[in-house]
Amino acid sequence: MINKYFFLFLLFFVSDLAAKELQVKSLHVYSSQDQRSFPVIDYSDKTNKSITIDFDVDGDFFPAFKIIFKFCDSEWNPYESAFLQNQMYNTERNLWFETLPPTVMGARYHYTGSFPNNNVQFPFSGKWRFFIVDSQNNSAIYGYGNFFVVRPEVKIIAGWTKESADGALSEINSLNRTIAVSAGFILPDSLLQLNVKKVEMINNRKYNYPIVIDRNKFSGDRYYQWNGSNEFTFVARNLKPGNEYRQTDTRNYNVYNSSTVSSEFGNIETSNLFTRQNRDMNGGSYIIDFKDSYADYLNVQFKLRSPDNINAPVFLVGSFTDWEVLPEFQMNNFNGLFSTTLELKRGTYDYQYVTGNVVDNKVENIDWQVLEGNFWETENEFYIFLYYETIEKGGYDKIIGYKKIITGAL
Repeated sequence: MINKYFFLFLLFFVSDLAAKELQVKSLHVYSSQDQRSFPVIDYSDKTNKSITIDFDVDGDFFPAFKIIFKFCDSEWNPYESAFLQNQMYNTERNLWFETLPPTVMGARYHYTGSFPNNNVQFPFSGKWRFFIVDSQNNSAIYGYGNFFVVRPEVKIIAGWTKESADGALSEINSLNRTIAVSAGFILPDSLLQLNVKKVEMINNRKYNYPIVIDRNKFSGDRYYQWNGSNEFTFVARNLKPGNEYRQTDTRNYNVYNSSTVSSEFGNIETSNLFTRQNRDMNGGSYIIDFKDSYADYLNVQFKLRSPDNINAPVFLVGSFTDWEVLPEFQMNNFNGLFSTTLELKRGTYDYQYVTGNVVDNKVENIDWQVLEGNFWETENEFYIFLYYETIEKGGYDKIIGYKKIITGAL
């Protein structure tokens, strides 16, 4: 006869194996309370002194997570120095989760938190990264995100101009339209001119493809001017403005009323090479409130009929990939009809189609314009950061200047 305690142990063991592993979904980080905003804390702006992190969790048991915040260098590598780890104020424990409505499919719990707070502080000006980890195991990472903290010491004067491409020109005239973005400043006497490191520009939400003007790397497209004293101007040229992003909006449950839907309500998309798009969210997204009974996750199908002259692989990229072009988002090709399906929570998402090649599990030779077009009138947000090699706390990449500009806006 089987011992009843052994039977109970076996029952719990089997149930635990069958339980669905926890999964973080729809992770967002943004400034203040606006989902569509770029995640930067600017202590010179009274309305922009916090970030919000929110996400859903799917799984068969209640999540026990914590969030660890780490200060990073200009390449997003966390510092290992004890002076920069902010150990007393770098962790949010005992996260408060709310249960999603029982009608919602695809997730069970939701978390929203604003930082800094009593537990978490950001004493250093620069790049920060957070990690959602198991409450008992820091190496079990369920998700992460990036944001900026800025305490400006330098005022940046930025501007932009329309140009035409230098060097190799495209046969399609519109693809030769470019812009130049400049950032000038006067360094205070309290800072050393030789410690000015670089200017980094981020176009919309493209963290992974920054435009860098480094003092140690000079080219005709990326250069700086210095008067030998305290006046600097950093310039980036041959930047293609592109087109307004495509958008899918699945918030209307009367229209998108099944578990599998089309990104464009049944329409097959085509090239936008010669078609100017409507205004977008500059790479952002807006997700339906988690308390909504229809805050479901849907299987969204994307379909593109490519022009005959496109022979390279096509990839889907957007706010749902954090604007990183990844091999797993390569679209299936059926005689020129490209398609892929993603699970997305109801909301509005900016996205586009690009071409590229997978090399060593990375996408290279990315072309952002050949399927989307290139227009000077396109509105783009550029986030400009000035880096300084400070010797504080043993030395780190300090952001001493920050400016946001909008190009192409009418």
